[in-house]
Amino acid sequence: MLIDCDTCVARDIACRDCVVTVLLDRPPVPVELDAAEQGAIDSLSSAGLVPPLRLVSGSSGNFREIA
Repeated sequence: MLIDCDTCVARDIACRDCVVTVLLDRPPVPVELDAAEQGAIDSLSSAGLVPPLRLVSGSSGNFREIA
């Protein structure tokens, strides 16, 4: 999964409650997450330790959430 905050439609709207901002403070370059990293974020989010991924892809407009 490629996460690019610069192309996220929800940028500046949902950043405060997004795991990427919490863990990486809105990285300046796109971030690639492999399946293990996605699973780890899912586990942390499910346990309430971090917020879910709130990425809204600018290209598809689809809401992506790991929860």
